[in-house]
Amino acid sequence: MNMTFTKVSKLSVLIAISLGVTACNKTEAVDTPTVDKIAEAKQFITDAESTMADLSIEINRSEWIYSNFITEDTAALSASVAEKYTGTSVQLATESAQYAHLALDPADKRKLNILRSSIVLPAPLDPVKNAELANISAELNGLYGKGKYCFQDGRCLTQPELSAIMGESNNPDELLEVWKGWREISKPMRPLFEREVELANEGAQDLGYANLSELWRSQYDMKPDEFSDELDRLWGQVKPLYDSLHCYVRGELNEQYGDTVAPATGAIPAHLLGNMWAQSWGNVYDQVAPQDADPGYDVTELLAKHNYDEIKMVKQAESFFTSLGFEELPDTFWDRSLFVQPKDRDVVCHASAWDLDNEDDIRIKMCIQKTAEDFTVIHHELGHNFYQRAYKEQPFIFKNSANDGFHEAIGDTVALSITPNYLKQIGLLDEVPDASKDIGLLLKQALDKVAFLPFGLMIDQWRWKVFSGEITPAQYNQAWWDLREKYQGVKAPVARNESDFDPGAKYHVPGNVPYTRYFLAHILQFQFHKSLCEIAGDNGPVHRCSIYGNKEAGAKLNTMLEMGQSKPWPEALAAVTGTKEMDAKAVLDYFAPLQIWLDEQNKTANRQCGW
Repeated sequence: MNMTFTKVSKLSVLIAISLGVTACNKTEAVDTPTVDKIAEAKQFITDAESTMADLSIEINRSEWIYSNFITEDTAALSASVAEKYTGTSVQLATESAQYAHLALDPADKRKLNILRSSIVLPAPLDPVKNAELANISAELNGLYGKGKYCFQDGRCLTQPELSAIMGESNNPDELLEVWKGWREISKPMRPLFEREVELANEGAQDLGYANLSELWRSQYDMKPDEFSDELDRLWGQVKPLYDSLHCYVRGELNEQYGDTVAPATGAIPAHLLGNMWAQSWGNVYDQVAPQDADPGYDVTELLAKHNYDEIKMVKQAESFFTSLGFEELPDTFWDRSLFVQPKDRDVVCHASAWDLDNEDDIRIKMCIQKTAEDFTVIHHELGHNFYQRAYKEQPFIFKNSANDGFHEAIGDTVALSITPNYLKQIGLLDEVPDASKDIGLLLKQALDKVAFLPFGLMIDQWRWKVFSGEITPAQYNQAWWDLREKYQGVKAPVARNESDFDPGAKYHVPGNVPYTRYFLAHILQFQFHKSLCEIAGDNGPVHRCSIYGNKEAGAKLNTMLEMGQSKPWPEALAAVTGTKEMDAKAVLDYFAPLQIWLDEQNKTANRQCGW
């Protein structure tokens, strides 16, 4: 399964959490009674929530239209509304500082803190610069959405079409051409991105932060540096498993392609791993699968055999959630979502989940391919939608996940239950393979889930260094590949230079979507899955567990989802897991049989691991 796509649109994220931060301190008049000031603060919070709730609907609708009808006019409208929204956000954030010292009740205190500390792309207080930032953001998004690469034979393909070639071809020359071709679309982004960073950093400084890096890292109910340390701790837990997987895959690719294409030592060339960004490696499974590991089925083939079209795929994913006790999706979901890439216009095909009215107008936007990968992605997107609906009764400021990693983890947690047993229950599979096939199934999972972990970590490691000035514009591309090699052991297949802007070829960079949430999600989903399996009374191997149809597990999950952001994330985590600490041990438990097998294979082949 391939967790490789954005799950919440750029402005859906911005809308949900871009409320601004400030460290400004307005002097309270000495003759203002505290009780009056508290009443004033409570009224301010109420008014701010109402204002931002109304604006969020406006910006959601304008961004939905822009993402589905990319034109100069819709870009201008989107930028105009974004400018209005961010300007209001910054103004409210600045005003909120005067109430920070008050002894408010816990709910209001938390609302005020969220209002002051949650922003994605802060605009400078200067209205001219605010407008400039909004326009740059819209232009970057449009460059990505309209991006195509044209072959010499005249074919001009979009990113999903190019990604399909990356996932299916074993011709290294073809893979290299597609890899290089897609990265041509990001070159024009470079000066825009550089200016965007300047403006956003100025906005962060206007709001009392040293830079945007400090702001982004402050949104996790802990100090920024403590959060960075937490990420290092979690990565340290799972790195030995990743190292074993990397060593095995590199050795298998070397046997297939030879030393000149896929060296037996060092970093792996990025175009050989079955994915446009080498972020997940599930598409090379057939090339690296162990002998006799074939479970006897292919989900893509099963979907075709049972006449699953795009809508039926979504209906099946919905039925997983309803089997846990959740209500069916509203009729408007089916009427208003985008499921198939239109033939008559440019759209942002990147999969995303939307909550347009903070109530029941939930949708997905996705150019669905009838594949196993997209079957999983659909489950992920609906995870966002069911989360959005679960917390709809919360006040506006709390209508979000406990932290952004939670939002990404929920659909993935459900997707971990797409086991052979589940496939049999829903009629896609006739017989469940025996335990001898588990290594193959676990390897396929690891090629997506485990391979993704360092990629999920490094994108924001790069951005945080860019935001802080540690990486200068003159080093953008070199630093990108330095970090990719450090964390992933992956390298560019051809020489790159500073005329390139390879970070921009990944949607989340021009789309301004923070990425650490995906790393956290890949940790949390296993922690959630293990706990839910225990609640469901499944005492077998955790990788064989499916919670499909278990109302008790569904009720426990819903308890957490309904909390939204009303409590610090450790309390939400404890609602399902019983602990307030994120722990990657559940990842190691899930893949324990595989790691033993990988280490045996690497030792037998006398492979030199590391890079």
